[in-house]
Amino acid sequence: MMHAQESVPIIRLFHVFKRFGAQTALRDISLEVEENELVFLTGPSGAGKSSLLKLLYLAESASEGQILIDGVNLSRIPKARIPLLRRKIGVIFQDFKLIPTRTVFDNVALVLEAAGQKRSFIGKKVRHVLRQVGMEEKMGHFPLSLSGGEQQKVAVARAVAAAPRIILADEPTGSLDPRSARVILDLLHGFHGQGATVVIATHDESLYGKGTHRVVFLKDGCVDSEIRP
Repeated sequence: MMHAQESVPIIRLFHVFKRFGAQTALRDISLEVEENELVFLTGPSGAGKSSLLKLLYLAESASEGQILIDGVNLSRIPKARIPLLRRKIGVIFQDFKLIPTRTVFDNVALVLEAAGQKRSFIGKKVRHVLRQVGMEEKMGHFPLSLSGGEQQKVAVARAVAAAPRIILADEPTGSLDPRSARVILDLLHGFHGQGATVVIATHDESLYGKGTHRVVFLKDGCVDSEIRP
């Protein structure tokens, strides 16, 4: 009798520690995120939310423990394969991290250029994702001429332009007014609905308070508790 193959979580952490000198930012973190799951990471400032995301998008390395992304062990990945793995991950930052001297179009296109896509494809894809986030009409504008909510929409478009399997959002609504924050959250829910795995780090209870998705609470660098829908 054939048995259905069990799905393997797309993100897996095993007893992960992260130290910055004498300071320990993460302590014995073990966590799994299923493919096409939407998970909120929350906790007070300094709980380790940003540090955890940095490990997942390879901005930092774990001091101890193992992290697997789509089956790849980050402690063993050859440097030559890191850019390929990063293409599976889209990252959204609280402070947008847009290049002020590049237009909206160019900020989004850079991701696809780095992936070696053809110019004809890049033009179509950038217009498509900007249309998805409602920013197509402003693709010739520069970031500093946009509102905070508009800049974050561009940041979302940049994060999803290469069709990543994983979207990591670090306080994506932290500097936005409630209405703009709701728009950004709706966009993230939309891309989750299209198949992406989404991890959102936030201290804003209004984003996760409805209880429809898993919430992981961090405290002092540890997983304190979880709420599952």
